[in-house]
Amino acid sequence: MFFRKYGDIITGLFYAVLGAVVIYLAGLLPKSRVMKIGPDFMPLVIGSIILVLALMLLFSAVKNFKANSAKAEAAGPDTADYKRVLASLVLVVIYVNILAPVGFIISTLGYLFLQIIVLAPNDRRSAKNILTYAIIDVVFVFAVFFLFRYGFKIVLPAGIFSL
Repeated sequence: MFFRKYGDIITGLFYAVLGAVVIYLAGLLPKSRVMKIGPDFMPLVIGSIILVLALMLLFSAVKNFKANSAKAEAAGPDTADYKRVLASLVLVVIYVNILAPVGFIISTLGYLFLQIIVLAPNDRRSAKNILTYAIIDVVFVFAVFFLFRYGFKIVLPAGIFSL
């Protein structure tokens, strides 16, 4: 009940602080001496977008607080699936810790496939759907890998294998 009532305000405040921190930390990055756009550019853009969107959410949540509070009280008990949230959090922590030693391709193939399974509705976990998820996983991971490697000329962590 608490999060239904105050969730947008809490989320807006959290992301507003996060956006401000990202903007501040981007300012601490060294400036490029070669070109106008340096390593601080993208974090500054991303932090600004996060901050603007968070402030919009916060403004909307405060403006519509009374209407949303009435809806939250009338909605009844919370039906959130915390097991999926916790499983997703565990998967992200594992992924971040194995990305460098194992490499982008292997770790992302495993992470993305498991994340899709965790987030898939219970009625969409048949063998046919799992095969579809595996195909999507492989296509997406290799598309991202080749886009970064040959399109952007950015080398992703190779880990135990290298292409």
